[in-house]
Amino acid sequence: MNLPNRLSFLRVFLVPVMVLLLSLEGDFVWYAGAAVFLVASVTDFLDGHIARKRHLETDLGRFLDPLADKMLVLSAMIMLQQAGLCPAWMVVLVLSRDLAVDGLRLACVRAGKVLAAGKLGKIKTASQMVYILIMLFARMGALDNIFMILLTAWIALITVYSCVDYFMKHGSVLLEKGGA
Repeated sequence: MNLPNRLSFLRVFLVPVMVLLLSLEGDFVWYAGAAVFLVASVTDFLDGHIARKRHLETDLGRFLDPLADKMLVLSAMIMLQQAGLCPAWMVVLVLSRDLAVDGLRLACVRAGKVLAAGKLGKIKTASQMVYILIMLFARMGALDNIFMILLTAWIALITVYSCVDYFMKHGSVLLEKGGA
């Protein structure tokens, strides 16, 4: 197994560790959970960078990387929502977008096409990861409410926009004979 795939597996392994830490009481374990999230987020950047630079892209990596991202982001958002730091509608929005795009990916596969991660999807994931990190550390109370509202609005917009972009570019596959 190549290094990028190992990094993706590491990210999957770190998800329950992060969830456990974020579910315990106390500032120390909360910040340890935030640190685990940060390490897992860095593995997302590294696995893609290494895979492209060293030409180590594999079918397993194309499947595992976005799955690991979704597990990490959604698990962290659920923990933030439980702590009162992320609105429930945001979790539903991110989950709905991911399910819709995954459905489109399946339709593309059935039609013999590959729906690779687009630039907007990568910006969306990076933005969500930064949002989560900021919200994890917002527990210290150092962030202004207006900033948090604007940040939440940005995440909602980029999440919806990236979904619309995927469907505008590839949604026609749903109307083709083998696509749906």
